[in-house]
Amino acid sequence: MAEVAGTGQLVVGVAAASLLVATFLAVVLGGRRRRRDPAPEGARRVVDGQWGGGSGTDVIVVGAGVAGSALAYTLGKDGRRVHVIERDMTEPDRIVGELLQPGGYLKLIELGLEDCVQEIDAQRVIGYALLKDGRNTKLSYPLEKFHSDVAGRSFHNGRFIQKMRQKAASLPNVQLEQGTVTSLLEEGGTVKGVQYKTKSGEELKAYAPLTIVCDGCFSNLRRALCSPKVDVPSCFVGLVLENCQLPHPNHGHVILANPSPILCYPISSTEIRCLVDVPGQKVPSMASGEMASYLKTVVAPQIPPELYGSFIAAIDKGNIRTMPNRSMPAAPLPTPGALLMGDAFNMRHPLTGGGMTVAFSDIVVLRNLLKPLRNLHDASSLCKYLESFYTLRKPVASTINTWLVRYTKSSVPQLTRLGMRCVKLASIT
Repeated sequence: MAEVAGTGQLVVGVAAASLLVATFLAVVLGGRRRRRDPAPEGARRVVDGQWGGGSGTDVIVVGAGVAGSALAYTLGKDGRRVHVIERDMTEPDRIVGELLQPGGYLKLIELGLEDCVQEIDAQRVIGYALLKDGRNTKLSYPLEKFHSDVAGRSFHNGRFIQKMRQKAASLPNVQLEQGTVTSLLEEGGTVKGVQYKTKSGEELKAYAPLTIVCDGCFSNLRRALCSPKVDVPSCFVGLVLENCQLPHPNHGHVILANPSPILCYPISSTEIRCLVDVPGQKVPSMASGEMASYLKTVVAPQIPPELYGSFIAAIDKGNIRTMPNRSMPAAPLPTPGALLMGDAFNMRHPLTGGGMTVAFSDIVVLRNLLKPLRNLHDASSLCKYLESFYTLRKPVASTINTWLVRYTKSSVPQLTRLGMRCVKLASIT
């Protein structure tokens, strides 16, 4: 959805590109700036999993990915005693969660986590470029009224997550533990905590008045807390391109290819992520060589000349990754003692990088709701109170989700026609 100023009319181009601007505007207009709170004084330390003073955990967070680690730091900074249980504490290696829109960066600032994109070779992203059949146009984010530091960021997902984990772990009232949560502990319809297996294989139980499940797109706990309707409209095939430069520096690139778009953006000063959107739930076989053939014969001819050689080299190198693109509307089952967040709760097609923006926006909403509450032990009252979370998150989440639904429901010819109209108009204005 590209906004192009010409005769004063708003021209809608490709939803994949225009959503990026809408994502930014939705966050800016749908949220409000708050001053950052300092770390709490007198925060209690964790010793062997027990809190000083003999009291227990306030919040259990399941998962320490993008949402879980940011949430743990945010709640810990507000003085909550947080126990995070993460299946794997090593640095993740993923092909999504690498592009944070400017609106998401503003939320990161609001959470006090903006330093987590520093010292990881993150790249500034100030807009998007649309490319089709040798023609192209640039679409800039409306950043004029913001501090010069405000822009999108693109990076290695794992480096970003490790920085947030380290920041959460630096708080004395946040405990990060490697373990696999196997189930929620329920009593009389109220979630009391979790059962999990430690890194050494020991089965343990952990209790808290509030458990927040952030175990990602492959969540094994969401069925107890929502009515999931997961759709897989397509898959991403991911490669890393080296020794090349994008046609437009500091821009994401949407190539309006056939049968579906291709996304390219920098993830470091020397690497470019290329994501090929393959329609349907089945991708060509890598073992048989079908994937390499598909990329070279169908996709490569549509790659810009500046990237072509590196694209072929990446295929020959063989480090090709695939991931299903999942979408799932938020359909919560309000449950006393528990809450879903992140991709475990709500997913949308990742083509335009809106997922992290939604996650950080949701964390800001939840933080503001919990802030005035000193006691979280009245599970029924807390559950009723937190139902407002689902309403307050809508200005940002619904805007991003709605546009992505429009994108995924559009046919390739429709998107191509709209995209070309956008490119042609932009080239004469």
